[in-house]
Amino acid sequence: MEEKKNSEYIIEMKHITKRFPGIVANDDVSISVKKGEIYALLGENGAGKSTLMSMLFGLYEPDEGEIYIRGEKVKFKSPNDASALGIGMVHQHFKLVEPFTVAENVVLGMEGGMFVDLKTASQKITELSKQYGLEVNPNDKIKDLPVCIRQRVEIFKMLYRDAEILIFDEPTAVLTPQEIEMLLNILENLRKAGKTILLITHKLEEIKKVADRCAILRQGKLIDVVETKDVSTSDMASKMVGHTVLFNIDKKPIQIGKTVLSLKNVSYKKKGESVYRVKDVSFDVHEGEVFAIAGVSGNGQMEIADIISGIIKGATGNIILDGEEISTLTIDERIKKGISYVPEDRHAVALVLDESLENNIALKKMDTVQFLKGLFLKKSEISKYSDMIIDKYDVRSGQGRSTIVRSMSGGNQQKAIIGREIELDAKLLIFVQPTRGLDVGAIENIWKLILKERDRGKAVLLISLELDEIMNLADTVGVIYNGHIDKIAKRSDLDEMTIGAYMMGVKANG
Repeated sequence: MEEKKNSEYIIEMKHITKRFPGIVANDDVSISVKKGEIYALLGENGAGKSTLMSMLFGLYEPDEGEIYIRGEKVKFKSPNDASALGIGMVHQHFKLVEPFTVAENVVLGMEGGMFVDLKTASQKITELSKQYGLEVNPNDKIKDLPVCIRQRVEIFKMLYRDAEILIFDEPTAVLTPQEIEMLLNILENLRKAGKTILLITHKLEEIKKVADRCAILRQGKLIDVVETKDVSTSDMASKMVGHTVLFNIDKKPIQIGKTVLSLKNVSYKKKGESVYRVKDVSFDVHEGEVFAIAGVSGNGQMEIADIISGIIKGATGNIILDGEEISTLTIDERIKKGISYVPEDRHAVALVLDESLENNIALKKMDTVQFLKGLFLKKSEISKYSDMIIDKYDVRSGQGRSTIVRSMSGGNQQKAIIGREIELDAKLLIFVQPTRGLDVGAIENIWKLILKERDRGKAVLLISLELDEIMNLADTVGVIYNGHIDKIAKRSDLDEMTIGAYMMGVKANG
């Protein structure tokens, strides 16, 4: 390593450029981070934030530029090199082995592997838990843990290896509002303990709450570095997307039509469980209406979406689409009857990750006359259709329609799914967490697209953990608590405090 004397920065990335086929992911980017600060990276989906941090963690090598750690020039060939210098990273999609315990996951990959003394490891994890306010049981199996605790396990993997520089890639994208607050408190505790934190996020309010400085990237270039205390969220948003972002969505008066979806006394409990996840749920969704289900994560709302789409079998009650009972139909039959679905878990349900973007976009229409002639696919038609969606929904990727979906950013994967589902021209559109992982500019566009479908007379079922999303988009709100929808009312008759009270079960319990 080449020494560089008297640096006030723990991290310096100088003139970093990284190219992939068809795209310059980082274009002459320079950032400097002080020890003990929380330094945020903000930018649109595909702006180059994760690529930049992946080079700091040793996943990629820069094509041009230099990296200094604690004043010394370094060249990382792998994450092991970065780890040896005290750098750790929590990825947006966790890298955990589900059948293993917390302790087993924490020590996995260390020298000695699974022959490490797990009793000693568990004791150290318990000590770290108390030190940093990270409650976790080292003997719990990953498969039994909620998302927020799995994330803590990823943090423990860094702390156990004595990492001083902690990189968080979209850490709040999969968390509820309550869990986000807990994580922000954890970041503050880590900072107080002397850790240096790099935070990749789209959420401007989070940056304002915890970050000292923020680097803003756009299309691979560094636009500005700002002191967060001196800049507003609207200014940051404007710098990020290159124009003013307006969240006062123009929403036309509702023109309600006939009933498209009707749930009647729908209940569901998982095989072997005694407690119902969905209990006696009834509601209607009409043409020209956004019916939103509000609730704290884990109260049955995701199961309702999966029951309607056909992913979950075995529910009781009636599901009626456009006057027809569809409870016994397959997923494919429900799609053909007019249901489109943007699910919460895009990787497990919505995408074939190792297929091309083109094939994923055309996935639900492969067996239609538009794309099929006899036994042969109309390749040119599929390409034309996928290019239309890529352009219309601003899906950014290195190699266009031939890009392997796994290599794309989460936000661009989401835009591709939303484009595919809207273009099915279905009677009922189900959106679950439609803007999760999207930047502010993309959120505004998706909201406009959802309202456009509503204004075209489509029935829209929206399930979101973001209360501001529900308040902006919904015509009717159903609030779910403990598997049951306790309140259904016009959005105009509800305020955030009232919805919040029902979400916590206060109103339901008197």
